[in-house]
Amino acid sequence: MTNEELKIFISAHTPEVVFEESQFLNTTISFDKLYSLAKHLRTNPDADFDYLFCLSGVDWKDHMLVVYHLTSRKHKHNVVLKAKITDRVNPEVHTVCDIWKTAELHEREVYDLFGIKFTEHPDLRRLFLDDTWGFPLRKDYKDDVTIVQL
Repeated sequence: MTNEELKIFISAHTPEVVFEESQFLNTTISFDKLYSLAKHLRTNPDADFDYLFCLSGVDWKDHMLVVYHLTSRKHKHNVVLKAKITDRVNPEVHTVCDIWKTAELHEREVYDLFGIKFTEHPDLRRLFLDDTWGFPLRKDYKDDVTIVQL
């Protein structure tokens, strides 16, 4: 599918999606719509997004994002899903590791460094740091040892 065809396909399923084009077609949706759209993109044979090749977290001070880069090896198209999370106190989004197995470790990394919880993740625990740490990639993180502050 072309980016225009992908926009029509995605909008038919999730009308409230916001699009932006750069290297890939970028879509921004609310965190509570992510799982449904992700499942649709994976299971619909017209889309067949069978590979999650990157998952990352972003802190924008007033909201957080979980960013998913997807590709279809069969159809040779790509899309970026951005799940917007406005709750900075308890940021959470539904896991997609039952859709793409590669998400399991990536979600643990985002949880460890940003504190974003992935509900229904089978093994959500810290990956690199112990529980004495906060979440060092958040904008509000305070480091009392080296006094790094944004």
